[in-house]
Amino acid sequence: MNWERSQTTPDGGTVKTTLRLAVAGLFLAAGTAVAITGQTSAHAAGAGYWHTSGRQLLDANNQPVRVTGINWFGLETANHSPHGLWSRGYRDMLDQIRGLRYNTLRLPFASQLFDAGSTPNSIDYVKNPDLQGLSGLQIMDRLIAYAGQIGLKVILDRHRPDSGSQSALWYTAQYPESRWISDWRMLAQRYANNPTVIGADLHNEPHDTACWGCGDTARDWRLAAERAGNAILAVNPNMLIFVEGIECWGPGGVTEGQPGADCNWWGGNLQGARDYPVRLNVANRLVYSPHDYAMSVYPNQPWFTSPDFPATLAPHWTKNWGYLHRDNIAPVMLGEFGTTLQQAKDQTWLRLLMEYLGTGTGGMGFTYWSWNPNSGDTGGILNDDWTTVNTTKQAYLSPYLIPIDGTPGPGPSSSPPQPLSCRIEYRLVDQWATGFVAEVRVTNTGTAAVTGWTARYTYSGGQQVSNGWNATVTQSGATVSGTNVDWNRTIAPSQTVSFGVQGTHGGANPPPGAFTLNGQACG
Repeated sequence: MNWERSQTTPDGGTVKTTLRLAVAGLFLAAGTAVAITGQTSAHAAGAGYWHTSGRQLLDANNQPVRVTGINWFGLETANHSPHGLWSRGYRDMLDQIRGLRYNTLRLPFASQLFDAGSTPNSIDYVKNPDLQGLSGLQIMDRLIAYAGQIGLKVILDRHRPDSGSQSALWYTAQYPESRWISDWRMLAQRYANNPTVIGADLHNEPHDTACWGCGDTARDWRLAAERAGNAILAVNPNMLIFVEGIECWGPGGVTEGQPGADCNWWGGNLQGARDYPVRLNVANRLVYSPHDYAMSVYPNQPWFTSPDFPATLAPHWTKNWGYLHRDNIAPVMLGEFGTTLQQAKDQTWLRLLMEYLGTGTGGMGFTYWSWNPNSGDTGGILNDDWTTVNTTKQAYLSPYLIPIDGTPGPGPSSSPPQPLSCRIEYRLVDQWATGFVAEVRVTNTGTAAVTGWTARYTYSGGQQVSNGWNATVTQSGATVSGTNVDWNRTIAPSQTVSFGVQGTHGGANPPPGAFTLNGQACG
């Protein structure tokens, strides 16, 4: 479900360096270990490939894990590249996703991406120099490689056949089923030895004529999912197979508007999976992945208009897909859900949906739609500047996120999310002809703890950071980001944490500005 816009703006370059450093008399005690950019935590979102056991996902060490991720779209559009790269570097984007405590990236693409002539565009190559001249598939490689370096897992989502619009079925005249399956086999082989790519979401949002269990091979999505899923597993038996639902369920494969049709969102109806489960040739690889949306997408769904709202929501979710988790049939991963939060019912919907999905590693997984702000009916976690965070939306999700270090969020709060109150101070500690050392102090001036933080500021004098400590420090253009490490991820009320940077300057070394914490302006 995409409505996109594009622009290109040249600005800045990308520098990403780290150092394991012990500096007496500056900001950390001698011998303190420092986070290394690109180094995966020992608890990085579950070791190796993942598999299933009943409703639970397990990692390669049989430890329980849960997908708590986000969608970043664009590879399925005529840009043939993730959106926003006209504004920022892709590494900076992924670092921010990690810093906000998501553990998985759902990455939509179109079959057309792999056609000759599908040239990536709307990319600022000053900010993304290593993407210059690459194909869309090679850009996908770069995103996956860096995601793996910083510990994120990736689910590939075949979003549509061509870049123009969503298709009701998994094939079209231009992109037949044979092409769909051969693309998946190619991707499964390409990432066969890369456990960053944990799964394949076979096709996005089957709807209209798609049926489940009707036996018609031209439109029975359950049978098609088996064909594609088994083709993938024949190449890479370690991948999870994510299977979405259809739109309408009923006797004989009825569709919307026909007698007996019980309809939900596109891809959101998995009622048929109880009697007609997807059968894969490799055990413990199946994950069901419905979608659910708010009134901002379509306001006239009966569960929204009923006078019993919001009591209608949980029974509706249970009937369509929640029973799979409740009855220990298979894991459920809500692949898309999103809202503008402009209406009170949307706010209630999102709060209750997150509670329904549950907390900790035993809850149902999810990937929020979307990272991008340019999804027309939902907006995104990023604001329209493609940099700052919609802290209101993020506050609904944060308690349920299980970040790369494996520490679950605190769970739901009985009080509404509160805005951040913060202060960031930049202090020049030492300076010489071409270099400097500085301290960045982050103070929580609010009444609630800040759990998981990224502090940002922008230089105005061409300064370039070369080293950092007490945080994962990166630079994209003139903007420097410092993201917490494991031991300082929580800032209690009135508490101050600090991190240090070392860099170079060209003679003038003016102080930076535009200080933000988790995307919110700080004094």
